[in-house]
Amino acid sequence: MSRRWMVVALVFLGILISYVDRGNLGIAAAAIMQDFGLTPAMMGMLLSAFFWTYGGFQIPAGILVDRLGIRGMYAGAFLLWSLASAAIALSRGSTDILALRLLLGLAEAIGPIASLSFIRRSFSGAEQGLPTAIYIAGQNAGPAVGALLGSMLIAWWGWRTMFAVTGLGALIWLPFWLWLAPRNGVRTAPERTKEATSSGVEWRAVFTHPAVWLMGVAIFLSSYFWYFLLTWVPSYLTMSRGFSTLEMGKVLSGPLFIMAVLNIAAGALADRLIPGVGSVFRVRVWFAAAGYLGGGALLLLLLLPGREAVFPVLVLSVCSVGIGNANYWAISQHAPPAGMVGRAIGFLNTVSQAAGAAAPLITGWILGPDKQFGVALAIAGFCPIAAAGCLLLAGADGLEKLKSRLAA
Repeated sequence: MSRRWMVVALVFLGILISYVDRGNLGIAAAAIMQDFGLTPAMMGMLLSAFFWTYGGFQIPAGILVDRLGIRGMYAGAFLLWSLASAAIALSRGSTDILALRLLLGLAEAIGPIASLSFIRRSFSGAEQGLPTAIYIAGQNAGPAVGALLGSMLIAWWGWRTMFAVTGLGALIWLPFWLWLAPRNGVRTAPERTKEATSSGVEWRAVFTHPAVWLMGVAIFLSSYFWYFLLTWVPSYLTMSRGFSTLEMGKVLSGPLFIMAVLNIAAGALADRLIPGVGSVFRVRVWFAAAGYLGGGALLLLLLLPGREAVFPVLVLSVCSVGIGNANYWAISQHAPPAGMVGRAIGFLNTVSQAAGAAAPLITGWILGPDKQFGVALAIAGFCPIAAAGCLLLAGADGLEKLKSRLAA
C-alpha cells in the first residue's frame, strides 16, 4: 500500500473517532436527562453546543490548515478533543457538559478540513471519488460504532464510563498519524504566490456565483437531516418506538455500517463513470442528487407506526444521504484551486454546522413536554429532498463555470 493510501486509512479512522466523540452525547441523552433532571429543550441546547464552536471555527481552521499544513494541526486538535470528550465522564451537571462540548467542537473543527485538504492535494479530480467516499464512510461508521459501543457501555457500566473509554482509548491513533502524515506544508510555492496575489479576486468570484449559494443551501439542508439523526434519533427510538438502549444501538448502527460500505462502492463507481461521461461535475451531481432524494424516505416513519418498519426505512434513508454527502464533498473540493481548498471547505462546513446547531435546538423545542416527534421527523425528512433540488439547480454546467472563474 502506498503512503498516500495509508494516510487515507488514517483519515478514515480519525474522522470515525471524531464522530464517535461528537455523537456520544446523543447516545447518552436519555440517561443524562434522567440523572440531571434536564428538559428536552435543555438537552437540545447541550446537543447543539458542540456546533457553536465547531461551526464558528471552520474558516479560521481552514486558514490555519492552508498555511501550516495538516500534520501538526491535526495532531494537536486530536489530542485536545479526545481529552475533552473523556472529561465529560467527570461532569457534575449541565454546565460542565456545556463547557466541554464547546471545547470539543473547537478542536474537532480541524479534522474535516485537514482530511479533505490532504485528499485534494494527493489525488486528481477524477481520482477523488474513492478517497472522499472513504472519508465519508468514516463519518458514517463513527456514529455506527458510537451507537453500538456506546449503548453497550451505557447498559453495562453507565454513561460516564462510555465517555472515559471512548475518549481515552482513541489516543492510540495519534502516534500513527505523526509517523505517516506529510511533514511539510501542503502548499507549493506557485500556489502560495497565486493566493497572495489573487485571493481577493477569487473570493469575490466565489460569493457572486449562484452555484456557491445553491451549494451552501444544499449542505445546510442535508446536514440538518444528518445531525437530527445523530442527536435525536437515538432518543426517538427509545422514547417513541419503545426500543431498549441495546436495541437502539443495534437499530441505529446497522444502517450506518451499511452506509459506510455503500459509500465506498458508490465512490468507486462514480470514479469509473467519469471517463465515459467526460465530466467530473456531471457524474457527481447525478449521484449526489439521487442520494438526497432517497433520503426523503425518512418520511415513511410518519406512515408506518410498527417497530418492524424502522430498520428498513432507516437503511434506505441513511444510506441514500450517505451517497449524496460523499459526492457533495467530492464536488466541493474539486471546484476550488488547491491553495483555497481549506478555506472553501471551511466555509461550507460553517454552513453545515449551522444546521448542526439548529437541528437539535429546533427539535428540542418542537418536542415539548409531550415529546412528540411527528413534526420534527417531517422537517428532517423534507430537507434532503430540497437539497437535491438545489444541486440540480446549480447543475454541472454552473459548477464548471465556477471552477473556470476561480482558476482564471
